[in-house]
Amino acid sequence: MKTLSAFDKALLNLLQAHLPVCSHPFAKLGEELGTDEATVLVHLKALQAAGFLRRIGTFFNSAQLGYEGTLVALEVDASAMQAVAEAVNRYPGATHNYEREGKYNLWFTLLTPDAAMENAILREVRALPGVRGMMNLKARKKYKINVQFQLK
Repeated sequence: MKTLSAFDKALLNLLQAHLPVCSHPFAKLGEELGTDEATVLVHLKALQAAGFLRRIGTFFNSAQLGYEGTLVALEVDASAMQAVAEAVNRYPGATHNYEREGKYNLWFTLLTPDAAMENAILREVRALPGVRGMMNLKARKKYKINVQFQLK
C-alpha cells in the first residue's frame, strides 16, 4: 500500500474543507502547497488509485436551493438487486445508493424539487420487479456533522 507523503497529507487536509470555488481549483491548491496544478493532479490520481481518495465534491444546502430530501430503505429480492439498484441510479436525484444486510437491503437518498415528484418517483421504485417493501424515512430535523481527518 502507498505511504502518504507530507505533501499528500497536506493536500488531503486542504481538500476536506478548503477546495477553492474557481475556474482552476487544483491550480489554486497548488499555489497554496508551493507547486503547480499538474503536480496536484498527479498526486490526486495516485491517491485515488491507492484507495485513499474516493471522490472530490462539495455539499450544498439542498433545502435552501428548494429541494426536498428523504432516505429510502427498500426490501429487494436478491435476484433483482442489481436491476433495482441500476433503476434507482437512473433518477437524477438519487444518491448514496448502497446495499446493506438485513430485511431492508438497498438504501438510497433522494432529492427532488417538490413532494409531488418525490411521491411519483417512489411509486415507480416501489413498483419495480423484485421490490417487496419500502420505507420512506423523512428527516424531521437536520443534523450536519462535519467530520474532517487532520493528517499529520
